[in-house]
Amino acid sequence: MTPAELANIYRNYIACLNRQDWPALGRFVHDEVAHNARPLGLAGYRTMLEQDFREIPDLRFNIEMVISEPPNVAARLKFECAPVGTFLGLAVNGRRVCFCENVFYEFRDGKIHQVWSIVDKAAIEAQL
Repeated sequence: MTPAELANIYRNYIACLNRQDWPALGRFVHDEVAHNARPLGLAGYRTMLEQDFREIPDLRFNIEMVISEPPNVAARLKFECAPVGTFLGLAVNGRRVCFCENVFYEFRDGKIHQVWSIVDKAAIEAQL
């Protein structure tokens, strides 16, 4: 797979998340996916994402940067949203916040197999 092809798969994955097209998630995410070294499997990963959208009803993943070097993708995602309650241990309570996430993915068989994610919690704290 070329870097451009892998980056395109990643962009389609982000579009799937933004549509909340959960039945299509398995086209992009491996059955044995792990998030930050926690094995979740596809069902657990879907549950995690569905919970994110419940806690942040206006959640939208915006790609600021994508670097593709198969089998890996690195991305910087930007969020402007209003979590309804506590988010990352912070009492956001519906206030609009802006923050970024730096995330690294390892693909296996054309699907996301490993995810390592770091959210800029300090940026949120500075806005509260």
